[in-house]
Amino acid sequence: MSEEIWERKVPPMPEDPDVVVIGSGLAGLTAAAYLAANDQRVLVLEQYDVAGGCSQTFRRKNKWQFDVGLHYIGGVKTGEIARILQGIGLHERIEFPELDPDGFDTFVFPDLEFKVPKGWDNYVGRLVETFPEEEEGLRGVTDVMRNLMDELREVGIPDSNTDLAEYVEKAPTVVSWGMRSVNELFEEHYLSERSRAVLIGQAGDYATPPSRTPVILHAGLVDHYLQEGAFYVRGGGQELAGHLVDLIHSYGGRVRTHAEVEHIATASTEDGGHRVTGVELKGGEVIDTGNVIATGDIKHLFLDLLDSEAVPEGIREQVKAYRMATPLFTVYLGLDFDITERMPATNYWLHSRYDQEAYYDPIAAGEFDTDPPVYISSASAKDPGHEGHAPEGCSTVELMTWATPDPEAWGVDESEDAPKYSRQAAYREAKDRLTEQLIDRAEDQLGEIRSHILWKEAATPMTQTRYTLSTGGSSYGIELATDQFGPLRLEYRTPIEGLVLGGVSSRRGHGIVGAMSGGVESASAVLGRNLRAEVAGGEVFGEPAILTSGGEGWDALEACRKLQVKALRA
Repeated sequence: MSEEIWERKVPPMPEDPDVVVIGSGLAGLTAAAYLAANDQRVLVLEQYDVAGGCSQTFRRKNKWQFDVGLHYIGGVKTGEIARILQGIGLHERIEFPELDPDGFDTFVFPDLEFKVPKGWDNYVGRLVETFPEEEEGLRGVTDVMRNLMDELREVGIPDSNTDLAEYVEKAPTVVSWGMRSVNELFEEHYLSERSRAVLIGQAGDYATPPSRTPVILHAGLVDHYLQEGAFYVRGGGQELAGHLVDLIHSYGGRVRTHAEVEHIATASTEDGGHRVTGVELKGGEVIDTGNVIATGDIKHLFLDLLDSEAVPEGIREQVKAYRMATPLFTVYLGLDFDITERMPATNYWLHSRYDQEAYYDPIAAGEFDTDPPVYISSASAKDPGHEGHAPEGCSTVELMTWATPDPEAWGVDESEDAPKYSRQAAYREAKDRLTEQLIDRAEDQLGEIRSHILWKEAATPMTQTRYTLSTGGSSYGIELATDQFGPLRLEYRTPIEGLVLGGVSSRRGHGIVGAMSGGVESASAVLGRNLRAEVAGGEVFGEPAILTSGGEGWDALEACRKLQVKALRA
């Protein structure tokens, strides 16, 4: 790592970029980093002022720092995240403080508290200890989940080149249970409503009703954390984005903010198809390129950015039919006390009921839940000693729940002459009402906090759409459901020559591991290589010695912000 004091340097725009990446979330930045490290001229276009997508942090009054989307992460020692970072020489530059290994997630139900410990054996043992009368069923369910993940590690996810007969022989659990719902698995083993609720207590990480949640999805989520434990990123989620931006710039690529793509240009091919020729930005600027990785909202991509004649009718109808995942509502609090006195390095999941399917009924009806579940996360608790989260002796806390995306429920007038949604009184009243509801619920767990609040704000599904252009305010993309998961999603290579799909609605899905893994897959699709396999074989791309991120004076947020064309050039 460089011993010099870090100074931000923004390279010039690459001429005739080999690849344009739309969107600077972790999927786009990972794809761009892998391409730049493989000698591609890469340009990343971000419509907002800060790169990082949902991995961003934001600051208030230069005192408080809050995470938008990264609250905990797994696989950072020898797992998927570690391999992705090692493949481009970043793993040793980022620190990952561990959450409480005896309870990195804590589920609080009306008459039951369950702490999720690191390790499958510890987890199963605690389940059996909590529900001794259901031991046989619990071991049956967890055996399916463990076997499924062990098989995937051995043979991987099938694709168009897979020998299906051989795959069925080597991965029988994946074949028999992978795409069925968790409800079916629970019913097969006669589990009670209470034990089911504990088993899917982390479902807020994907926001899909259990009747539509694929077993492979939930097994993958649980396994991701149980294998090595759960961790946070020292300094906040922006650190990952900042290191990736630095790498892209170090290899001659460029991340550009305030660059909203309005149109992806295509031309007809001799075989009657279409190929990418460039992108047009809002304002009219045209950038020529033969390759585009689109990591933003999938509906916006196929229904708005592309000419209708360039999109095959089958894909257009498939994309129209996709359901978006349930969006989130988040409250950000700055408190005048040390939160570690009231909570360990854990995530609290406050569940108001055992019937997990019922959480989705108000959302489907376009209404607010009268007693919503609440997720409590605190960077101050997970990253103690780091000075960037809050003033000395103070703490930050984030409260989250699911919420309807229905504008009418939020009191938003969408008529042409109406003021901006955030200035409408009915919207502000709905936002304040839900904010206070979540604070009430948080006080049940943390004790009195209202008199300690020094900073308070909230983000709604409308906020998410404003910053990421996502349909329905969803931060998770299309719902990860049994009828639109895995092979039922579009492939990375689309029928439009030169257009590669990326982001949370791609086959790898959302979350940190999904986004970054998908970024590697997108880069592989552009290069026509299996970069994941090359990294697994020990390959490290680029020259890590030339990277400058993480040194004295390093500021990840500063590395990611205001990267417009007018920015200073190296």
